[in-house]
Amino acid sequence: MKKDLIIFIDSGDTLIDESTEIKDKDLNVLHSQMIEGAEETLVTLYESGYTIALVADGTKTSFDNIYQENGLDYCFKAKAISGELGQEKPASIMFLSAMEQLGLTKEDASRIVMIGNNLKRDIVGANRMGITSVLISYSPRYVMQPDNEEEMPDYVVSKPIELIGLLEQLDLQVKNRKVLSKSNN
Repeated sequence: MKKDLIIFIDSGDTLIDESTEIKDKDLNVLHSQMIEGAEETLVTLYESGYTIALVADGTKTSFDNIYQENGLDYCFKAKAISGELGQEKPASIMFLSAMEQLGLTKEDASRIVMIGNNLKRDIVGANRMGITSVLISYSPRYVMQPDNEEEMPDYVVSKPIELIGLLEQLDLQVKNRKVLSKSNN
């Protein structure tokens, strides 16, 4: 059954363990390992009917290598990649590109959730767009304490598997808002 909530998700230290990346001379990732529970989580979300977009900083080649190697490329209905768009998150073009690929408008922002590990990129970008922000606080490589209001995530999880229950709750909230708005018309 198709879910109303739309998922935008980062890659490095959100799904992929950046410390395991092997890169070529052009800094394209050739190989990397998934974070524990990330593969199961991504597949479960996809099979549960969520529309998932990869919104990530890096090269298209890197993400093709990573997700084809892990057999997970099919999970993404859209990809907004900074190497293709010429700007990194928190630039709005990253989020707008994913929205456009999915046929969404700015009015749909309230039913989108952005999941990432970087306060200054993922969380700030989502918050500026009016998108619900979820921080995965797994990585020891990134600051996990917000410096300001703009860096405050709406939700925090410590590992990917925790996303399943949270996203089910958020999807129910989106469904309830939809029902309420229809009944008020």
